Amino acid sequence: MGKTVFFMIIYGFFILCFASSDPQMVPALYVFGDSLVDVGNNNFLTLSIAKANHRHYGIDFPNHIPTGRFSNGKNAADFVAEKLGLATSPPYLSLTSKANKNKATFIDGVSFASAGAGIFDGSDLRYRQSIPLTKQVDYYSIVHEEMTRETGAAAIQKHLSKSIFVVVIGSNDLFGYFESSDLRKKTTPHQYVDSMALSLKLQLQRLYDHGARKFEIAGVGTLGCCPEFRLKNKTECVVEVNYWSVKYNEGLQSMLMEWQSENRGIIYSYFDTYAAINDLIQSPASNGFSEVKGACCGLGELNARAPCLPLSNLCPNREDHIFFDQFHPTEAASRIFVNRLFDGPSGYASPINMKQLVAA
Repeated sequence: MGKTVFFMIIYGFFILCFASSDPQMVPALYVFGDSLVDVGNNNFLTLSIAKANHRHYGIDFPNHIPTGRFSNGKNAADFVAEKLGLATSPPYLSLTSKANKNKATFIDGVSFASAGAGIFDGSDLRYRQSIPLTKQVDYYSIVHEEMTRETGAAAIQKHLSKSIFVVVIGSNDLFGYFESSDLRKKTTPHQYVDSMALSLKLQLQRLYDHGARKFEIAGVGTLGCCPEFRLKNKTECVVEVNYWSVKYNEGLQSMLMEWQSENRGIIYSYFDTYAAINDLIQSPASNGFSEVKGACCGLGELNARAPCLPLSNLCPNREDHIFFDQFHPTEAASRIFVNRLFDGPSGYASPINMKQLVAA
């Protein structure tokens, strides 16, 4: 065999190896939160009406099928997994369903996120059923116990200390507050957002006590600018809702710094979802968007008078809309958010971005 042919074979071998290698950056991804990162848990809740298991959801997803994601395609959980070189963490309830109960594996990551979920257990009253954060952490405790039993305490602690724990929650608590006259009579908005941050801290501590060390935690977005709230305010953003979204985010950041100081080994990245969405709204063209107010899928003015349903209007170009339905971003918007979460400057991610979190 000639040298040229020999080296071509060796070169081809290495190219094949590198092309097929998994650029995995962390061992696993564990996801907690609401519909922004739900990848199908609510499909297994028989009483829940907060489901995206019908058209037009998933129209741009592989095979064009609805999967339970409140998006035309992939959502933030998918893009985070891709950035980390991992498969999307499967829904917890799919792994514990009758079909998978005997072959479920949690070591590669799990999603506990549920549409309609809030920090508070009662946040999903408008949706009737979801998995609130407290229950999501309960499920994780069960997973932790099972992984410890199978792998051993020392090995699983090492595994979890290198894994990423994503927490995206709080929007439904604020939606619930501003849509409940009863809640607003009982507590001031300042008291409410302070209580949200304190309650979240308790659940984060439970995750820490069960091995979590690296956290990616997102603040809430410009909730007053979502299509449903714009519809109530003559197509303009609701200033009060945005104001308290900002105040919650400020309280969240203060809480995270305090919480980190109280526990050894915590590393976290906070993502300013508010700044990221506001940037798209204020500079749509430079980000590839032309429609910032209306939903892509829905009915009536701004496509916001009804949820995205099989009979709803559907915009022909999902790439130029920030919002897919009354509340949720399109795949295109979610991709931008995760790019900024991962690589973004301090204007979006602090005190470090996700790339730095992974490397830490």
